[in-house]
Amino acid sequence: MAISPRKLRNDVYSYTYQDDSNTPLVISVLASLIERTLARNERISRNDCGATMSRTTSSKTRVFDCNETPDMTIQSYLERIFKYTKAGPSVYVVAYVYIDRFCRSHPEFRITGRNVHRLLITTIMVASKYVEDMNYRNSYYARVGGITTKEMNSLELDFLFLMNFRMHVNVSVFESYCCHLEREVSIGGGYHIEKTLRCAEETKYRQTNDRVFNRIARITL
Repeated sequence: MAISPRKLRNDVYSYTYQDDSNTPLVISVLASLIERTLARNERISRNDCGATMSRTTSSKTRVFDCNETPDMTIQSYLERIFKYTKAGPSVYVVAYVYIDRFCRSHPEFRITGRNVHRLLITTIMVASKYVEDMNYRNSYYARVGGITTKEMNSLELDFLFLMNFRMHVNVSVFESYCCHLEREVSIGGGYHIEKTLRCAEETKYRQTNDRVFNRIARITL
């Protein structure tokens, strides 16, 4: 079913942090992308030889593996995260950037049913810290994600080191991933979520300048 550009624009521009706000459309698009990746990786795993699997299991990226596959769909898991954190749409776009970077940096890593939930809660938490001015504690994200605080702290630290702390996402990169998400729903001119990130960067820039100005003013008075 086709989705109109108007609906996508409303998803961003009419987005609020009220309890009754609708789940951002970007969550459904991200869930679709991840689920297709999971299905593709499962097909590859069935055709893989033992040597490839052994290289994967010996990788440092196994930190995201859990003992049992969680009984929750990607869509439901993302909706749960949104319900309890109310992270804005741009957070999920940045989280998608991180996941893509991570997979490119570690080609031996494959998203599976055993690691996808922990990867998502980690990238969304880190992305929220990058995009949003106010955030919940790691312990809160741990409860939302269904893991312990110790695991959440460890996953965040491991992820940052595995990424070599390359967490910056400039506006042009953000826009390119928004365009990719637009193509995912087969429309043009839809998301324009980049405005959210640009406004956030401009706000932080102004706040930094204000703090510097205030310090200078105190010194000269």
